[in-house]
Amino acid sequence: MLTAALSLCTLAASAQTMKTKVLADDHVMLRVNTADGYVLLPVEESQNTDHIRVISNNNVVQEFNVRLAVNKADYYVPLNVRRFADGQGKSVLLDIIVNRGDAANSASKAATSDFAAWKLVKTSHAIDMTNREKFRPLYHHTPAYGWMNDPNGLFYKDGVWHLYFQYNPYGSQWENMTWGHSTSTDLIHWKFEGEAIEPDALGTIFSGCSVVDSANTAGFGPGAIIAYYTSAGKAQKQCMAYSTDNGKTFTKYEDNPLLVSDIPDFRDPHIIWYEPTKSWILIVSEKQHMKIFSSKNLKDWTFESDFGETYGSHAGVWECPDLLDMGNSKWVLVCNINPGGPQGGSATQYFTGSFDGHKFTCDTDPSVKKWMDWGKDHYATVTFDNAPDGRHVAMTWMSNWQYANQVPTKQYRSANGIARDLGYFEYKDTGYVSVKPSPEVLAAFSKKPQASLSPACRVDVQLHNNATITLSNGKGERVVMTYNAAKETFTMDRTKSGDVSFSTDFPAVTKAPTRGRIKTLQLFIDKSSVEAFDADGKMAMTNLVFPSTPYTSIAVKGGKAKVYPLK
Repeated sequence: MLTAALSLCTLAASAQTMKTKVLADDHVMLRVNTADGYVLLPVEESQNTDHIRVISNNNVVQEFNVRLAVNKADYYVPLNVRRFADGQGKSVLLDIIVNRGDAANSASKAATSDFAAWKLVKTSHAIDMTNREKFRPLYHHTPAYGWMNDPNGLFYKDGVWHLYFQYNPYGSQWENMTWGHSTSTDLIHWKFEGEAIEPDALGTIFSGCSVVDSANTAGFGPGAIIAYYTSAGKAQKQCMAYSTDNGKTFTKYEDNPLLVSDIPDFRDPHIIWYEPTKSWILIVSEKQHMKIFSSKNLKDWTFESDFGETYGSHAGVWECPDLLDMGNSKWVLVCNINPGGPQGGSATQYFTGSFDGHKFTCDTDPSVKKWMDWGKDHYATVTFDNAPDGRHVAMTWMSNWQYANQVPTKQYRSANGIARDLGYFEYKDTGYVSVKPSPEVLAAFSKKPQASLSPACRVDVQLHNNATITLSNGKGERVVMTYNAAKETFTMDRTKSGDVSFSTDFPAVTKAPTRGRIKTLQLFIDKSSVEAFDADGKMAMTNLVFPSTPYTSIAVKGGKAKVYPLK
């Protein structure tokens, strides 16, 4: 739950208009006093991407891209200029390169001097953080404003869960990749902490991980947080940053990059501690396979092995790996893939097997494909480092690259799925990952059921044999779920769930194997999502929905439902 967001068009009462200087059709300048606090930039998503350089004392101190308004403002995003102040009220220069585009683009039909942006841009000492998005979830993490995709750098320390994420602070579409940061003590209520790692001369900041270096192996102090991320410039390379204030701020390592490749898709490092050899293990994706390295100090890495050729799905690029010790000599290698998922687009596949500190060995035939979640909106699954009690607590990006930039929200785009604990089970002599809602998530709901659905609730359905569960509202919009006990399948039909018009890939019926009988089905319903779990962990399905009004009715044939509200 993180409901703060920049108001769609309502600005702080202290907002002041600004004067711009149009120097050419593609060049505009704007000077701002850093004491003003924020520049509120008007965004129109249908326009071209313009480039802004923030110049202080004749030096570029920040660069980013933004779709400045030509006709109207869809929403505003704040640029914090106060952080460039030196205590003497100095100013910064916004040097704007306007992208005129081609003749078919609406931006080229208006003179640059007539762009709405120059009349609408303002400064303010504060910003209105009121949420006005009807689809913003109530108990799922979302960015305060702007775009979000993959969870990054997850770790737990001193009772606090740290979630970093791929973030665009300057618009609600993918751009300007930065690590945003949120914290929580219960995996439900999240506090936005701002931008943690920002683009630099090596590139924008793609996905990665963080580890708690309790033994000071890297030399930055006991308990320092070591982050590894991909710098995406002309090439993708792996870099390090460290934090000595529990992940609030990071210092980039002076000898970056630390790992490079001549393969274009080389990204998303994930690090674990391997106790038998007292070494750090790094796994990183390289096009359609994984590379594994080892290190004693988190700085110098030795190549150990490759994994992936001929195994699993190769219909898309492999991304966001993870390596999990499930106990009893069982290991899981997580491999997110886009495209190539079982429902189309992006998804999380995984492999079961063994790991000896050097090499991962899969225990199934290379042709076997295993999927962690069977919905369309479950991607970039990664786990928290240092989670309590040896748990594997995972977070996901609740969207799909097929339509993530087009979903019908404006102030923000994308949420994380609920936190889930990963385990291991076997069915018909084959190992699988079990997926259950984390105990902290279950604890967020009342123990006393209520009579009807609410916009954000949990539903437990005791199933008999075959069953049909229908969520609906007064507009005729509905989600229909069907359980077939004999065939061991579960389906979810969102083709008439609400707004499905923004993408031909969105209306879908998703289908999952249940690997045995489902006795209790757990549904987590929020304002724009439905997540279904077998309570025993053998099946999970995550799907977005955008009903015009919340679902108010649940009908169950072949079972009995109890609805639990948020506390």
